[in-house]
Amino acid sequence: MVGSVIPSSKILIDKMLKPVEWSSTRLFVEYGPGVGTFTRPILEKLRSDAKLIAIDTNPEFIDYLNGDIDDDRFIAVHGSAADVEKIIAEHGFDHADYILSGLPFSTLPPGVGQEIGAATGRAIRDGGAFLVYQFSPKVRDFIAPHFERIDRGFEWLNVPPATLFWAWRERD
Repeated sequence: MVGSVIPSSKILIDKMLKPVEWSSTRLFVEYGPGVGTFTRPILEKLRSDAKLIAIDTNPEFIDYLNGDIDDDRFIAVHGSAADVEKIIAEHGFDHADYILSGLPFSTLPPGVGQEIGAATGRAIRDGGAFLVYQFSPKVRDFIAPHFERIDRGFEWLNVPPATLFWAWRERD
């Protein structure tokens, strides 16, 4: 299941990742990496001692990424974003600094969007963020209960144009 058959534009990728504090990022998680449109730019910016965990329910995407990306910082996991806490723990982390998602929340089965929103809220460290790009603003309903602040943007230079959300966990 993909949100769009056309890969995200470089402009969208840059805008979505702009708020990330790369120098302090130890773990970045990506939901639904597909063929790696965001994965590669994330790895280009990621510190040499950090990790990127990409989670996808489609085993063909996981196989493709494992065959195409040769980087010790990259971990591709066949699984559900709803299990992010367990997946993070299995790889030796307590929390993620940032989680990125392009999952089509508006078309997920009933209850799954709420599960992912709640699990993501618990998985991100204080001061971190859930970065979400969507073609429908409905995702806000799933993430708002779990984040203290949500910034919103829009990118016209993408096919289709996308709504962007940066949902922040406030620092203690």
